[in-house]
Amino acid sequence: MLKQFLQLKLSQKLSPQQIQLMKLIQLPTQAFEQRLKEEMVENPALEAGKEEDEYEKDEFETEEYDDYDEFENDRIDAEDINIDEYLSNDETPDYKLQANNYSDDDEDRSMPFAAPVSFHQDLINQLNTFILNDEEREIAEFLVGSIDDMGYIRRSVPDIVDDMAFTQGIYTDEKNVERILHIIHELEPSGVGARDLQECLLLQLKHKTPTESVDLAIDIIENQFEAFTKKHYDKLLQKYGISQDQLKKAIDEIEKLNPKPGGAFTGNNKMIEHVVPDFTIRIVDGELELTLNGRNAPELHISKDYQEMMQTYKASRDKSNQQKEAVQFIKQKLDSAKWFIDAIRQRQETLFVTMNAIMHYQQEYFLDGDETKLKPMILKDIADMIGLDISTVSRVANSKYVETPYGTKLIKEFFSEAMKNDQGEDVSTLEIKKILQNVIEEEDKQKPLPDDQLAEILKEKGYPIARRTIAKYREQLDIPVARMRKKI
Repeated sequence: MLKQFLQLKLSQKLSPQQIQLMKLIQLPTQAFEQRLKEEMVENPALEAGKEEDEYEKDEFETEEYDDYDEFENDRIDAEDINIDEYLSNDETPDYKLQANNYSDDDEDRSMPFAAPVSFHQDLINQLNTFILNDEEREIAEFLVGSIDDMGYIRRSVPDIVDDMAFTQGIYTDEKNVERILHIIHELEPSGVGARDLQECLLLQLKHKTPTESVDLAIDIIENQFEAFTKKHYDKLLQKYGISQDQLKKAIDEIEKLNPKPGGAFTGNNKMIEHVVPDFTIRIVDGELELTLNGRNAPELHISKDYQEMMQTYKASRDKSNQQKEAVQFIKQKLDSAKWFIDAIRQRQETLFVTMNAIMHYQQEYFLDGDETKLKPMILKDIADMIGLDISTVSRVANSKYVETPYGTKLIKEFFSEAMKNDQGEDVSTLEIKKILQNVIEEEDKQKPLPDDQLAEILKEKGYPIARRTIAKYREQLDIPVARMRKKI
């Protein structure tokens, strides 16, 4: 028996321009600049800078160009193209959201490129100060190549011996590798080439000038490493029969050490992402002033050459097939350029409107920088204020930075859930985290507060929060448990 079902589906189809706009909105400043460069390379009809000549406005000023959709039509009939639409400069605005964003030479900024010696190359150079035969040098260079960016050799000596034999044809034994490894341990920075944290700290301590505190620190790391890491100070005091002051000096020597010696190398050739704020908030005469980074508002226009090509085609009496194909190509490039310019304009408007709403919503915080004054704010709050979709606000918040008088902040940091205080008022979870952080900073480090006591203190301050929630907030703030915060 044949069964029939009726199924209703609600679907939304985004136009290519809408998809392009969504992609542009989520790009931060540097990625946006790169995307702009790529588009200008791909589309010769798109040019940067102000238009040199002003074209006279005509009747096509408010005309839309949505009648031509090359994504849905494989071929465009050249006879149906309205040439006049492409000879007008009305749809090519020379715009900037703010005229006083930055100085006039912002666009001329350039970033110099440095070519420092890499971490591993520096270690190789240091080996030149040691007298080594060919075999020893090959082993030493292999060991240097096995050091990770943090300065550690994460592999066992037997594995290194086997790897050298199979990959490099270097046949040696573990004893010889251990001997060369001791040479690696003499290199700078101190502690490089260690196989674990314990060995790394020991190497650094042994490079220090011997003192009573240093000797005690070496003994603790060498023989009581587990007790030290778990901060069992009472056990250490009993073990060595020393005073608290002596133990404190030894621990101070250990805490001065670098657990990641490779990470401290200034010449480590790593790509560093520089944050470029998309917005700037300033306080002028007690009022907040929002500006959009000028690098987010490029001046674009349609190529004059392409417009002249359309004019030539229009004036031509005999229109050959070659000319028709050419005008189809030109039309496609012009449409693409117009769509891109319009998408950029909408991007600037969306960014500015969204950030402006956030600024006014969190006005109290932006005026004095007190994080406890941050209001509970979710994406829906801002979306309802500006009449945009929640997903659009999310795209803006997740990838954009704002420069404030109190530092450069990621916009999504201003969003938080609401919790009820003892008076029934909605307070931001950011406010609670800040108060929790302040309480932990002010605690007695010799007797740090456990989570249940922290919960009691916050309850007394008007924030009834469970111990489990305290533990969650503490972990989010990257604060260890009470035992690990203990200091002697």
